[in-house]
Amino acid sequence: MSAQSPSSRPVGGTEYSWCRAVPGGTGITVLSLLFSTPPNLPHLQSCIHKLQSSHPLLQSKLIFNPSTHQFSLHTPSNPPTLQLHTPSNPPTLQLHTPSDPLQSFCQTIEHELNTNSWTTFNKPDQVTEADVMFVTCYRLLGQEKTVVVLRVHTAVCDRAAAACLLKELLGLYCDKETVKEEGLGLGLAVEDCVPAGKGNKPFWLRGKDVIGYSVNSFRFSNLVVKESGVPDSTRFVRLKIGVEETDRILNGCKSKGIKLFALLAAAGFIAAHASKNFPDEKWEKYSLATLIDCRSQLDPVLSDRNIGFYHSALINSHDVKGGEDIWDLARRIYTTLANAKNNNKHFTDMADLNFLMCKAIDNPGLTPSSSLRTSLLSVFEDPLIENTNQLHKEIGLLDCIGCSSVHSVGPSLAIFDTIRDGELDCACVYPSPTHSREQMQDYVDHMKKILLEACVPQ
Repeated sequence: MSAQSPSSRPVGGTEYSWCRAVPGGTGITVLSLLFSTPPNLPHLQSCIHKLQSSHPLLQSKLIFNPSTHQFSLHTPSNPPTLQLHTPSNPPTLQLHTPSDPLQSFCQTIEHELNTNSWTTFNKPDQVTEADVMFVTCYRLLGQEKTVVVLRVHTAVCDRAAAACLLKELLGLYCDKETVKEEGLGLGLAVEDCVPAGKGNKPFWLRGKDVIGYSVNSFRFSNLVVKESGVPDSTRFVRLKIGVEETDRILNGCKSKGIKLFALLAAAGFIAAHASKNFPDEKWEKYSLATLIDCRSQLDPVLSDRNIGFYHSALINSHDVKGGEDIWDLARRIYTTLANAKNNNKHFTDMADLNFLMCKAIDNPGLTPSSSLRTSLLSVFEDPLIENTNQLHKEIGLLDCIGCSSVHSVGPSLAIFDTIRDGELDCACVYPSPTHSREQMQDYVDHMKKILLEACVPQ
């Protein structure tokens, strides 16, 4: 991570998986800001340039060489300044809902989740390169509202990094943040930072685990698939819970020694079982992908300012029947993940899951209904914590949502949870037309009902 960091390097194993997934539609990270008044665009452009200067990875090009089938990251010696795109015409008529700016905001997010600047990497006959970040400013007609969207390739920006970028960008825009030149360069792949000995796994055991993951996947139950075949877009619904109810939820998790992700997953499992109108005694096996920010456990230890992808994933399955107590199920989910982490499986299984992710991309027929679904849910081990302040109000910031696309390989529902000003605010994304908007809105509404009922004072 020194100032002598090379200007070019091949991607690591996890980064390669994202490079394979993004052309098909999974791993387009979107950070969207809703403003009550048009922002100062020249100042915003300057802030973005400073952000890139502080994080050279954001100035890099992602390059695919078909002769070697390899991706690499390269920072030009004189990188061009990223230009803020301000389309004169909105991309779709659906972006205009004058009576409801929040609905238009969400539709803008959907548009960006499905704007793929990396589809050319599917071409096997030419060297291809593309920027890793794009910024667009939309004016919502009839509302005097403005949406600014950062769209980034997930291989170079995980959720923790996106939250850091948001904080730094707003700080720069409010003239309260200075550029930190730390010589971060292109950084290291997460595999190069795993502490010695923690990622080791005998060859025979790796083969056994790969087979185990593959065989078990055929036993997983899922939501009803509305349309078979590979999905072609990502859609979005939102789950919000007020301050008082969120406080009860968090206190309940704390008193029972579990984390919020386990309760969210338990609500998702219970709602999935209930959606099929099964008798209570019928069991189903549901899978959960949990994303873990590894920065604090790496060597060297990294901070959120180390832009890149430093999460690991663990996939666990749980048997669920009707009438489950949500807290008992949440405790099982949490304990399963804690035990796996204690055994370093978030490091030892990293290569296995990357391999299987690429195999699913190549062979969608190996997944249920060829839908590329690898789990029912994906969650993050820890929520983001964000608090607005007076400066945000002064610049007219009304709302902020961050999430990533999932319509290539991925879950049926990915939950991006944030505790914002004391409220639980979840961006929930899903593949379409595999699942319909009506189906997923009902599913998320039922999850919310289950969460609220679990925390009603006795």
